[in-house]
Amino acid sequence: MDNNRPTIIDFVEKYSRQFANNVFLREKVDGAWKEITQEQTRQEAYRIGAGLMALGVEKGDKIALLSESRAMWVLAELGAMYAGATDVPLSVNLGDGKDLLFRIHHSESQWILVSANQLPKIRAIIGECPAVKRVIVFDDTAFYVDGLQEGEIRMSDIQKMGDGFLQTHRKDFEERYSSVGPDDYANISYTSGTTADPKGILLTHRNYTANVAQGSSVISLDENDVLLIILPLDHCFAHVAGMYTMMYYGGSIAFVPIGKNALATLKNVPVAIRETRPHAMLSVPALARNFKKNIEAGIKAKGPKVEKLFNFAVKNAIAYNKEYYNAGGFLNWWRKPLMWVFDKLIFKNVRESFGGRMKFFVGGGALLDIELQRFFCAVGMPMFQGYGLTEATPIICANSAGHAIFGSSGRIVKPMDCKICDEQGNEVPVGQKGEIVIRGENVMAGYWKNPKATEDTVIDGWLHTGDMGYICPWDTDFLYVVGRFKSLLISSDGEKYSPEGFEDSLPEVSKYVSQVVLHNNQSPYTIVMIVPEKEALADYAKGQGLDPASRDGKVAMLKKIQSEIDSYRKGGAHEGLFPERWLPAAVVICDEPFTIANRMMNSTMKIVRGKVEEHYADRMAYAYTAEGKNLLNEKNLASL
Repeated sequence: MDNNRPTIIDFVEKYSRQFANNVFLREKVDGAWKEITQEQTRQEAYRIGAGLMALGVEKGDKIALLSESRAMWVLAELGAMYAGATDVPLSVNLGDGKDLLFRIHHSESQWILVSANQLPKIRAIIGECPAVKRVIVFDDTAFYVDGLQEGEIRMSDIQKMGDGFLQTHRKDFEERYSSVGPDDYANISYTSGTTADPKGILLTHRNYTANVAQGSSVISLDENDVLLIILPLDHCFAHVAGMYTMMYYGGSIAFVPIGKNALATLKNVPVAIRETRPHAMLSVPALARNFKKNIEAGIKAKGPKVEKLFNFAVKNAIAYNKEYYNAGGFLNWWRKPLMWVFDKLIFKNVRESFGGRMKFFVGGGALLDIELQRFFCAVGMPMFQGYGLTEATPIICANSAGHAIFGSSGRIVKPMDCKICDEQGNEVPVGQKGEIVIRGENVMAGYWKNPKATEDTVIDGWLHTGDMGYICPWDTDFLYVVGRFKSLLISSDGEKYSPEGFEDSLPEVSKYVSQVVLHNNQSPYTIVMIVPEKEALADYAKGQGLDPASRDGKVAMLKKIQSEIDSYRKGGAHEGLFPERWLPAAVVICDEPFTIANRMMNSTMKIVRGKVEEHYADRMAYAYTAEGKNLLNEKNLASL
C-alpha cells in the first residue's frame, strides 16, 4: 500500500476497520430498515469479490452494473473492485436498448450485475451481447414466475461460491486485491447522454481517494451522521460525497425505498426523510425546488394567517442572513430576536418534517438559484451549492457551514490548482470570466478509447472543464460558476451570453413557470421555451373570473407568463438581474415538460438543451416569424 496514493481497496481496508461497528448502509427491506456495519460491508465485498473470481472474472475485466440505489449496489461494486475488475455503472434512466447496448459494447463489459427490476432491460438486449459471459441478478424473489434464463446466476449463489473460494483459495484472493494499484481503473463512467455518443470517463482508484481527501478540505460531517442519498449511485458525486465520504467519517448512507418506477421512488423520498431523520442530503436543484414548493403548500394549507406569518418570517430571516458570510450587522440587530421567535413557532416544525436533524443539504450542479439558498437558510436547513464534473471525480469546490457565499459555488478544494483561462488558453486576472481549468490527482485518466477527446480536454495535466466562471476577487478561495461555454447564446453581432442564470431564476421566482430554456444562435432576438405550471395558471384564470379552458382564459394565462418575464425588465421587481438585451422577445409555450422519459432531461435532472431544441425546432423557427413572435399566437394558445 502506498500511503500517499491509496487505492479504494486500501481505503476500505483502513476505514472499515477503524469504524468496524458503525452502521454504514441503511435500506428498507420488507417494511423494516435494515442496517449493515462497515465490518459487514467489507466482509460482503470479500464474499462477492471471491465469488466473482470463482466465476472466472480476471483482473481488469469490465463489469457493467445496472440497479437502483441500494445496499447491494455498493456491495457489488466493492466486490468487483476486490476482484480487480473495473466497474461500469449504468443509469437506470437508460430506457432505450440502444443506449444500454452502446455502453456495454463500448466498455467491453463481459459481465453484468443487475437488479430484478432492471433485468427485463438486459434480457431484451442480451442476444446482441455475445461478449457477455454471465448476468448476475441481485434478487432471488424475482424468479417465482419464470425462473432464471440461460447465462443468468443469482447473486446469492455468487456469495456462496465466494465462501467456498475464501476457504480454499484465500491467498489467491488476497493476492488479487493486493495487486490493484492506484492507477488502475475503478470505473468507466459514461456522460449523461447529452450527446449522440456519450464518452466513457476513466476514473482511477487514486482519482477517487484523492477527491475524498480534497472534499474533506471544504466540507465535513460527524461520526454516526446519516446521509440520505437521493441521487443515483451511478454518478461519481454519489460515490465520493456519499459512499466514500461517509465511510471516511464513520457515518452511514441511507437509500430511498425503491418504487415500481422512478416516479414511485421519488414519492418515497418524504417517507425516507421522516424515517431516517438524516443529518445531510445529496440533492439536485430540481428536487430542492420541489421541497420548497411542498413546504409552501403545507404552510398554505394551514390558512392565510399562518401563510402571512410564514412569509414575513422568511423575509425577516433572509434580510438578516443576507449572503450568509455577511449575516447580521449593526443595522439588523433587531431582526435576531424575531428570528428566534419565528424559529420556535414556525421553522422548527418545518425542520421536523425533514426529520428534525438536518444540518444542511448539498445541491450538486454548478448553478443553484440564490433565492433557493436564501429560503432554505431562512428555515434553518442551509442548502450549500457545490460544483464539479465527472472528469474531476467530481468535486471542485463547495460551500459549507461557516464557509459560504450564496451565489458562489464555494471554496476550491485542496490540494488542487485552479485557474481561469480565455479562449486562447491564457490565464486571466482574478475576477475576470473565462473557462475553469483545474489540475490535481482528481483529474480523470482520460476518455475510454477516445484519445482525441482526451487530448482536447486534458492538456499538460490541466483539465479544461468547458464551464465558465471566475475567482472571487475579495476571497480567492471561492469560485463562481456562471454557465457553460457550450451553451452560450450568440447574438447576430457575435456577442455571447450564458443563459443558465435566467433559466434557473424564472422558475424560482414564478409559480406559473416550471422549466425554461433560452435560445439565440446568431438571431435578431432571443426566444424562450417555457413549460408552464398549468394548475397555478388555471387558478389564476379562475381568480380573474375566467374559464381556464376558454380562449379568454388562455389569453389571460399567456399575459400572466409574459408579466413574469417582464419582471426582469426596467421597472420590474427583478430589474437589473440580467442584461435587457438577452431577455426573450418571443415566447414558445411547450406542449410537454422536459423529462427523463422524453430525453429532454438527463439522469441528474438537468435539462438537455440539444434535445429540447431538436424537439421544438419547428416551434423555434415559428417564433422567429412575425406571427410566431406574437405572444397570443394560435400555437401558444393550443399548448395551454
